[in-house]
Amino acid sequence: MREGASKLLGYCSRREQALEASKSLLTCNSRILALLSQLQRMRKAQILHRVERRPSEDVVPCLGKVALSDLRIPLMWKDSEYFKNKGELHRCAVFCLLQCGTEIYDTDMVMVDRTLTDICFEDTIVFKEASPGFQIRFELYSSSAVEDFSPGMLAPRRGSYLGGSLGGSSGKKIRAALESAAVCGSVLSAGFAGPGSVSPPLSSNISRLGPKYNLLAYTTLTINHIKEGFKTHDLSIATTEDSPFWLPLYGNMCCRLRAQPLCMIQPVMSGRLGVKLEEDPNCWENVYGVLRGQTLVCYQSEEDLQSEDEPFLVIPVKKDTLVCLSETDPDPCQSIFISTEHVGEDVTYTLTTHTPEDTQLWTEALWRHVFNMSQWKQCCDHLMKIEMPISRKATTVRQGSLYHEIVTPSSPREGLQVPDLSVEIRTLLYSYYKESY
Repeated sequence: MREGASKLLGYCSRREQALEASKSLLTCNSRILALLSQLQRMRKAQILHRVERRPSEDVVPCLGKVALSDLRIPLMWKDSEYFKNKGELHRCAVFCLLQCGTEIYDTDMVMVDRTLTDICFEDTIVFKEASPGFQIRFELYSSSAVEDFSPGMLAPRRGSYLGGSLGGSSGKKIRAALESAAVCGSVLSAGFAGPGSVSPPLSSNISRLGPKYNLLAYTTLTINHIKEGFKTHDLSIATTEDSPFWLPLYGNMCCRLRAQPLCMIQPVMSGRLGVKLEEDPNCWENVYGVLRGQTLVCYQSEEDLQSEDEPFLVIPVKKDTLVCLSETDPDPCQSIFISTEHVGEDVTYTLTTHTPEDTQLWTEALWRHVFNMSQWKQCCDHLMKIEMPISRKATTVRQGSLYHEIVTPSSPREGLQVPDLSVEIRTLLYSYYKESY
């Protein structure tokens, strides 16, 4: 994908086309660097595991989806520029790059000039494997769209930059990916590189491929920023007014940031239970329980669940719920106590199972469920709605796009197949990982 975007730059006849190709190249390089960083962490973890020779006992909370949508970035033009339409025309191409772990997504490119008061991105970005400790790195990139553009400047040169010191064919390919990672400037090292990391060397031939995107502003979003509704977040400005790609940012961005932990949308456990209804120790009701979301829903039978009948009993289970086992119980199976708040009062529910093994399974499931909700904090107060984004594949071919301009009558559009690049990258990383030992 990186090599393809580099070649496409040589066929661009308009600056808008080159901007799209350069955007794809920057996004691809960021993804490769993220995967290489993940590979390094995996190798480090494996080495530490070999040295310690003991499995980790840390409890890992469940994953979830985090969605960012309705992104708006306000601009602050001077009165003479916006109202009187005076001054030098300032036009830039901008897009956003968002990273959470190894998941990296980009937005559509937007052309911005003084006629706009806000930069609006209609994309919905969904990170599907986020942990409660997620950090979404948001970066806004800009490139001047009024500079002189000469197609001859973008002609690809076959410089020899595939060699390297990593050793092996896969190592050479990875070195090539690292060398081209700064194709759009030195912004990647300032954006996605971790503390203490070294920016990869940049080939002189690749550095001439343009146009170049530059980091305009950035911020980091965490679970503490998740709230229902449209919220404002501060941006850190990474450039000055004398830069050709500068835009008069107000210093904030507005968006909707929502999360859906798996513990809120998937059933955690289900099975037969006994529920104590009154103080009488012999007054029990056999039910079929389903632990999901903030409730343990109890039905008279499994058939009632399938027929979507009204539940017999709903036991609240929240992030501050206490779950414990009875210390002394004459029955072979210990009772499970669930202490929670219901309608402003503290209520304790007593459950039992048919076997000690089921008691252990239900207790561990309840403990883990409460732990997951406590880690996801306010994201488990209620189920937030996330609308999955529409695939871009259906709108890839657009009038005036780079792809539309390059496809000729001799190369039919029907039957074009897009290779699975994720498999190719994983294979490359696996080869490098294998050769390193």
